[in-house]
Amino acid sequence: MSARVRSLAAALVVVALLGACSTSDEKASNDVSGQGYVSGDGGTAIFAADDRKGPVELTGTDYAGKEQDVTAWQGDVVVVNTWYANCPPCRAEAPDLVALANDYESKGVHVIGVNGTDSKGPALAFQKAFDVPYPSIHDTDGTAIASLQGVIPINAVPTTVVLDRDGDVAARILGTARASTLSGIVDDVLAEGS
Repeated sequence: MSARVRSLAAALVVVALLGACSTSDEKASNDVSGQGYVSGDGGTAIFAADDRKGPVELTGTDYAGKEQDVTAWQGDVVVVNTWYANCPPCRAEAPDLVALANDYESKGVHVIGVNGTDSKGPALAFQKAFDVPYPSIHDTDGTAIASLQGVIPINAVPTTVVLDRDGDVAARILGTARASTLSGIVDDVLAEGS
């Protein structure tokens, strides 16, 4: 065996050993649905009331052809989620967003999706598969995302943004929105109006 082959073999062993250093819990926390797809870390930014930007003026047409305007919901808490149908972390968080929409509707919380990728067919199939009760803006021209970008950067899909009762950005989650994190943020924003 040549010195070059031995060096390459040794390097491969080192890489394999380093990869084995990650615990299965660490790998599982970033691996969405066991597909080997590493999503955003779910990094959360929460903004104090005095530091919030907005109000967000998000409008567009949903997949049912209805105009949506988030400013009509001022006075309520709004959760905006960017997604697309073949996005593994979007599929992983969909049941939690559906549960939040259903559980918090009576508390004055609205959920709206923004999809800048899918045509009507895949988007409606996703909404049907996950029994999504809230509308999603069809945003292949990027207008809705651009209105968010002017207030809060959207650096990943999925990204979830929570708007306070004034329409200002109270929080942003990059990557998969965990149910406990999202409901905790929404509870805190709801409590501000009490």
